[in-house]
Amino acid sequence: MTDFIDFQTFKRQRKPNNWLVAPDGFADTAHPDESAPVFDRTPASLFDDLMDMIAARNDWQIKASDPGSGRISFVAVTRVMKFKDDIDIQVLPVSGHPGQSTLAVYSGSRIGHSDFGTNAKRVNALLGALSMP
Repeated sequence: MTDFIDFQTFKRQRKPNNWLVAPDGFADTAHPDESAPVFDRTPASLFDDLMDMIAARNDWQIKASDPGSGRISFVAVTRVMKFKDDIDIQVLPVSGHPGQSTLAVYSGSRIGHSDFGTNAKRVNALLGALSMP
């Protein structure tokens, strides 16, 4: 089984070829690039929506998933150069709000120094699609 990133102890590379979005206070050792949004759906529903979105893409391949812990790990292949990027997601409940959820998402290139913003665009596109009604 794939080892999922432990977002609470994760330390990122010091290269501009990765992007991290996480709830405030959740992945502080990794210094997130943005705060994660809150979604008006249960963690189970958000997890299912993510799995459907990932499965619908032929350039994304799920490596591992665990609905019980809200974890998903997948590989994305860039269109032009066919570089492989690793993406880890953890769906989280919002404390005190049982009908809401949030998530931590990390997308990082396996090789190179710069990704020309590819990982940031991927994460933001994923979050944007989840925010659509």
